[in-house]
Amino acid sequence: MKNGFVKYVALLVLLFMAATHCSYAQVKDEKKKGLNEEALEQARLSNLNSAQELCRIIGSQFAVPTINYEPVTPPKFWTTGMLTEVGFSQISLTNWAAGGSGSVALNSYVNAHANYAKGDMYWDNRAQLSYGFIQSFDDGYRKSDDKIVLDSKWGYKAVNKFYFSANFNFRSQFSPGFEYKNDASKKVSQFLAPAYLSLGLGIDYKPGNGKEFSLNFAPFTGNLVIVTDSLLRAKYGNKADETARWALGAQLTATLNKDIMKNCKVSSTLRLFSDYLDNPQNVQINWDFQLTYKLNKFLQTGLRTNLIYDDNVLITDKDGHAAPRVQFKEVFSVNFAYTFGVFKK
Repeated sequence: MKNGFVKYVALLVLLFMAATHCSYAQVKDEKKKGLNEEALEQARLSNLNSAQELCRIIGSQFAVPTINYEPVTPPKFWTTGMLTEVGFSQISLTNWAAGGSGSVALNSYVNAHANYAKGDMYWDNRAQLSYGFIQSFDDGYRKSDDKIVLDSKWGYKAVNKFYFSANFNFRSQFSPGFEYKNDASKKVSQFLAPAYLSLGLGIDYKPGNGKEFSLNFAPFTGNLVIVTDSLLRAKYGNKADETARWALGAQLTATLNKDIMKNCKVSSTLRLFSDYLDNPQNVQINWDFQLTYKLNKFLQTGLRTNLIYDDNVLITDKDGHAAPRVQFKEVFSVNFAYTFGVFKK
């Protein structure tokens, strides 16, 4: 009896398949006559014989299984972002009794980064570019800000918050810079005169989430001072025939990036370098500080400072005496700002 029942079900299936084939052939012909989908469905049902109708009724009693799944989002290892600022001012004077000089001023700044993190390894890259000038109608063109800074740091986790690290830094400027005294100008810098390259191997400490603060100590740091203009080499500590001067020492770098309140952020990088080969007690200092406050979507006010002390760099005072001195630069501006990537709020 069991075998007979199986044969009977198999026969029903074959009959259903044969009848369905014939039904669909008829519907195909009807579709060519311009019937819509609803009419086609009615045509299919009306052409079912008793066996097909029985199979349809039996099949309707079983729920069609559905598979619920969540789309898989591939992991992101790169984070990128860029901040751009442009400030502009213009002054025009005509028969102005109080005196003065008309001028046009432009100040621009770009801060971009591309960081990679996967497992116990990270690779942080940052570029800071700034340029500003004042075009005075009486005194002519004068540069007010000029900086190129490229940073790259690779790290691999050693234990807890400590990472083995390699730290690269490059600093220079875009265009020639001049010193103005007694209505005379003297060139004191240009692209790659000077330029500073350093590569340090050491340990990086990143407490907390590792994004706000890091302290890097590199006891094996090579530093290269490049001065391509022979007339400027003595000013930056190179010999007259020495395009590049090599230094080997230890470097300590502290980096801070923190939101101190809503729309207000502070960024700071302090580098201390001691040369094992030449007066290691004379520590070279380079400290960049930036405070920004976002006024609205496109306007931002900011304060940027840079303090440098290097006993190899000779600065001439008003009396003509050349000696190592503290260098300080401050830029305060209200700028049109636009952000990309993770800088975007």
